[in-house]
Amino acid sequence: MTLSEQSTDLDGLAAELDREYVFHSWSAQASLSPIVIAGGSGSVVWDHGGKRYLDFSSQLVNVNIGHQHPAVIDAIHRQADLLATVGPAAANLTRGEAAKRIVARAPEGFSKVFFTNGGADAIENAIRMARLHCAARGDVGRDKVLSTYRSYHGNTGAAIVATGDWRRMPNEFARGHVHFFGPYLYRSEFWATTPEQESERALQHLRRVIQSEGPATIAAILLESVPGTAGILLPPPGYLAGVRALADEFGILLILDEVMAGFGRTGRWFAFEGYDVVPDLITFAKGVNSGYVPVGGVVISEPIAATFDDRVFPGGLTYSGHPLAAASIVGALDAMESEGIVENARRVGAEKIGPGLLELAEKHAAIGEVRGEGVFWALELVADRTTRDPLPAAAVAKVKGELVARGLLPFQADNRIHVVPPCVVTDDEVDQALAIYDEAFAAAL
Repeated sequence: MTLSEQSTDLDGLAAELDREYVFHSWSAQASLSPIVIAGGSGSVVWDHGGKRYLDFSSQLVNVNIGHQHPAVIDAIHRQADLLATVGPAAANLTRGEAAKRIVARAPEGFSKVFFTNGGADAIENAIRMARLHCAARGDVGRDKVLSTYRSYHGNTGAAIVATGDWRRMPNEFARGHVHFFGPYLYRSEFWATTPEQESERALQHLRRVIQSEGPATIAAILLESVPGTAGILLPPPGYLAGVRALADEFGILLILDEVMAGFGRTGRWFAFEGYDVVPDLITFAKGVNSGYVPVGGVVISEPIAATFDDRVFPGGLTYSGHPLAAASIVGALDAMESEGIVENARRVGAEKIGPGLLELAEKHAAIGEVRGEGVFWALELVADRTTRDPLPAAAVAKVKGELVARGLLPFQADNRIHVVPPCVVTDDEVDQALAIYDEAFAAAL
């Protein structure tokens, strides 16, 4: 058997095993035909036969540092040689170093990190902390959490109910969650025509929701700093600061979800740094170590951390602060700092991706709006630019198919193609990708 035949055989075996034994999330199983990925480096992945793809999905918008970064791989190897696992009750040097690095990048007034296995259980525990903190200060009736309809926070009990999109509906078994509309000027719920109007009216809507629900019943407002899966909806001027002011006015805590937007994705360590706001709790996962080992967590402000100095926090996970995950965080954050990876994301977004996508929009009428920053962009696809009717699902699927056929892995959500490469993406790779997007839109539409 030739090397080529062996490679083809391995791709076939991988696909066969997947069909036979793997149950995929968010999918009807019978219709699946996933791409086989055998290896990767930086912004590129390939199958066993050597077919290469530009990964402009960053898998699930999490491989911020790129595939197989040697600093992260080496950190995991060294930790595995030293100590592969340890329970969360023990102290561990690598875990402490990981927490120290995360706190160092948080705003002043944050002192502790609670590690989880991923983003959803980070949300779960942040909600728990907020409710218990309110109870500890005497606000016993504060258990509601307000979050937006256009949001995704994860797939555990409270996280999926806090999620605003359709995925919460088959899973609504938890009480105490209320949804409201956040700003989205392209499809404004508030008849706004400017970003300033959208911000002002969205804040007035939130005020009325708080008043109608009863401020004394609300523990926290939970927001993605920049809603990701919902469409990369950059907050208009003053909105997040306005939410902070409302929270303060009514004694409500503010949780900012940085699971997707954090650690370089927007060209900043935390996305909220660009919006004049400091939350009470920060959730993270994904980009903190680019998913090399499952991990997430909550960065806790000092007043909330102090709540549990003499009270037991009733929560924990067997793998909280797992040493291999902690090592991957140390390796990733140190490399991102020393190699200027966050700065690269900011620069390449401003100089290459943003201008390039706007040029595409001038050529292709199906692109209704381009929005984003850093390496966090969305193309909103429409059937008609005047009516803004969303491009039908079949047409979006055709665009996605043309992209894959040309060697680019896209992130597609509803009527949008999200342009979300790793933070290490190069100018040449962006140019290649823009050419592929151009060809795919021309071929599909």
